[in-house]
Amino acid sequence: MRYIITFFILFLNWAIWSGKFDAFHLALGGISCLIVTYTTHDLLFERKQFSFKDITEVIRLIIYIPWLIYQIVLANIHVASLVLNPRMPIDPKMIRFKTKLKKDISLVTFANSITLTPGTITADITDGEYYVHALNKKVADDLLSGEMENRVAHVFMED
Repeated sequence: MRYIITFFILFLNWAIWSGKFDAFHLALGGISCLIVTYTTHDLLFERKQFSFKDITEVIRLIIYIPWLIYQIVLANIHVASLVLNPRMPIDPKMIRFKTKLKKDISLVTFANSITLTPGTITADITDGEYYVHALNKKVADDLLSGEMENRVAHVFMED
């Protein structure tokens, strides 16, 4: 069951993002999704049996995505204001912090969310400790506030 659900999630995303609906592209997309499903099925659903918790996590992830998009838009505006400012008040920092997240999927989702947000890049994760490059102090402080980490923890029931 985990394989089937993982495949359909991947294939639906592939179809939406590719925008190609002819037989050739759908077949290639299907083959690619099968390979990725086979190699990563346990990343999305860690438990052996599909359960209500899995459905809850997927619903919470779907709810998290609009919030993340909103944060990406806000960060884009902030980075644009920094770059367009004649003084270019950019003060890059490398910050290090420990996370409360434990699951692999939580750690990866949090790292990708950080990197998707302009002005920050996750450089490394070692033993639950993140190393993040931040464009300036405001960006670093926003990240260290813990809101994004708490939302990811909520998605994967680690709160």
